[in-house]
Amino acid sequence: MTVSIFYNIPSPSSSSLSSFSCSSSCFLSIASSSIPFSNPKKPIQLSLSHTSASLSDMNVISSPGLYPLHRCKTLHLVRHAQGVHNVEGEKDHAAYLSESLFDAHLTPLGWQQVDHLRKHIHETGLSKKIELVIVSPLLRTMQTAVGVFGSEGYKDGIDVPPLMVENAGESNRPAISSLNCPPFVAVELCREHLGVHPCDRRKSISEYRLVFPAIDFSLIASDEDNLWEANSREKNEEVAVRGIKFLNWLWTRKEREIAIVTHSGFLYHTLSVFGNDCHPSVKSEICTHFANCELRSVVIVDRSMMGSDPATTNYPGKIPSGLDLPSDVADEKLSNDGEGK
Repeated sequence: MTVSIFYNIPSPSSSSLSSFSCSSSCFLSIASSSIPFSNPKKPIQLSLSHTSASLSDMNVISSPGLYPLHRCKTLHLVRHAQGVHNVEGEKDHAAYLSESLFDAHLTPLGWQQVDHLRKHIHETGLSKKIELVIVSPLLRTMQTAVGVFGSEGYKDGIDVPPLMVENAGESNRPAISSLNCPPFVAVELCREHLGVHPCDRRKSISEYRLVFPAIDFSLIASDEDNLWEANSREKNEEVAVRGIKFLNWLWTRKEREIAIVTHSGFLYHTLSVFGNDCHPSVKSEICTHFANCELRSVVIVDRSMMGSDPATTNYPGKIPSGLDLPSDVADEKLSNDGEGK
């Protein structure tokens, strides 16, 4: 079943959120095989009987949501694999201020994590479903994205650019092919917490294009990183607002099944906005911090007509046309006719 998870925007009294509109733009749901607080060993037997209960008696938290399929997108959220900054920061938090960790790359263990996640998405068939890969334009996220969702090793003579050149970012890895892959698009909205930490500052797009030739960087306006500031750290609320803006932007894309490779802070602060009106176990399922190279699949729903794509699987019925008055409508019509006599 699918458990619906609405979001509540933090109090608009915060100056960083004062210009943000929470006009029913979107909400998130998590796919689940069972209700989190009920795990029967055998199927529940349902019987139909008359009851005096009304809809107002139902608990909305324990009720499933129902939405038109063409107003939903499936997002496969991935945190990057272990980076050198994760290792150094675990030893000493002050290391995050070190310029030596500028645009941190993956560790050898991080690349093992990439290989394990790649195996998982192929074994589950997820690799065949994803239509688009969106990636934060930092070295560790792009290495993770191409390693997980890219093709096999690149071979000279194939008329497609590689997703990653050989040994990119001290990876000691062969080049990765873009053959038969979904498109990869770099988007700055899903970057990590901005400011202060050099590991979260990016290189120029010109440099990245040489290392990741098949990633599309056309949506990034500035070649140099003009978002990161040495003396100012982005507030948690500002990360959340940026995250909601990113989710709203997704409705401008035609793709329905999208992988997003991003960062722990961005995911945590964005997703913490959701799930406040559902069971605590579901809230926790969404809002806990991601482990390195963890993947969680969620469904995002358009509730305010942001998207305009028509339904592709709906069928209008009544072809050829004929009498098809539903019984409950017929009963209502008969009752109204009787009152009019």
